[in-house]
Amino acid sequence: MTEINCLIVDDEPIARDIVQAYCAHLPYLHVAASCANALDAKLILQQQKIDILFLDINMPVMNGISFLKTLKNQPVVIFTTAYKEYALDAFDLAACDYLLKPFSFDRFVIAVDKAIEKLQVQPQIPTETNAAKTEDYIFVKTEGKIFKVGFDDLLFAEANGNNTKIVTVQNILLPAMTFSNFEELVPQSLFLRVHRSFIINKSKITHIEGNRIFIEKHEIPIGSNYRENFLKSIGL
Repeated sequence: MTEINCLIVDDEPIARDIVQAYCAHLPYLHVAASCANALDAKLILQQQKIDILFLDINMPVMNGISFLKTLKNQPVVIFTTAYKEYALDAFDLAACDYLLKPFSFDRFVIAVDKAIEKLQVQPQIPTETNAAKTEDYIFVKTEGKIFKVGFDDLLFAEANGNNTKIVTVQNILLPAMTFSNFEELVPQSLFLRVHRSFIINKSKITHIEGNRIFIEKHEIPIGSNYRENFLKSIGL
């Protein structure tokens, strides 16, 4: 069986641990990530392909029902909650199953089997491409906070070891995000790779001089392997 990526979202650490332990007994389930709130979950869904979402309902900031309503391309959802009164709302949102805490491993396996069956028969929704993105922002987590970064405020990004330095009009952010992951999050129509270590917002270019791009007070090199495509992209 093909490996199935799972995301666990629950504000209770013990509850997350139980679901993760149950998943470990089923070798075809891969827990791609585990987090405590909807905002962290949204970041993960932006960055990774998730097949099954184990989602708690009663969480701070945004509950599971509200969070699910914000998702365009939803994974198969299994709700995990201590509150049976949400069951009707859950199934109205086409949830695959509804596990009432505390639930047994046997009941968990039944829910997973339903989810796998649904994955096998549901039509494949094309992955949203950079060109088709309609949002004009991304969420970035760093220093224990989550920042909403509008594309119009984003000047450029620079590879920073295994992470990424994001430079905006207001500040500099250093999220634990790979440079390739950042490149996948931003639309290619607005952002250009001009060097192995730099992606720029082409609308923010003030001028170009030789092999250097100037964006406000910043000077960014143009890599020799990127120069031709860069010039074509700006009509030169």
